[in-house]
Amino acid sequence: MDEDWGHILLYDGVCILCSRLVGFVIAHDRKDRFRFAALQSEKGQELLRRFGLPRNDLDSFVYIRGNRYFLRSTGVLRVVKELSWPWNWLYLLIVFPLPLRDWVYRKVSSSRYQIFGKRDHCIAPQPRLSRKFLDWEFPGTSSGSDP
Repeated sequence: MDEDWGHILLYDGVCILCSRLVGFVIAHDRKDRFRFAALQSEKGQELLRRFGLPRNDLDSFVYIRGNRYFLRSTGVLRVVKELSWPWNWLYLLIVFPLPLRDWVYRKVSSSRYQIFGKRDHCIAPQPRLSRKFLDWEFPGTSSGSDP
C-alpha cells in the first residue's frame, strides 16, 4: 500500500469515552494534523478493509499514519506523541512491554460502556469541525479534505 493517508484516527463512534478522546485530540492538535472517522461509518469500514483489519472489532483504537497503522495502546501512544506539550511526554510509556500496555488498554476498552456510557448512534461533530471528520458532510463543507 503506497498511499499516504496522513494522520487518521478510527474510533468507536457510539462510545462516550472515545468521543471525548477525539475532542481531547482536537483540542491539543495545534498543527491540525488529525482527521477522524468512526469505526462504524462507511469511511471507517472502508479504511479497515483497505488495511486488512477486522471490520467488526469495535474495541480497537486504530491510528493510521501515512501508509501504516497502529492499534490499541501503541496507537494511543503514537497519537499523544504528535500532540502539544505536555501531552506528548506520555509517549514515554512506550517503554512498558506491549503485552502489559495492551492488557491495560483491553481492561479500559472492555468496561468503557459501563463506566462512561454509550450512545445509540454516532453523533455529528460541530459544523465548524466537520472538515476534520472523514465521514460527515455539512452544507457548504467538503468532508474528508485537508485544509
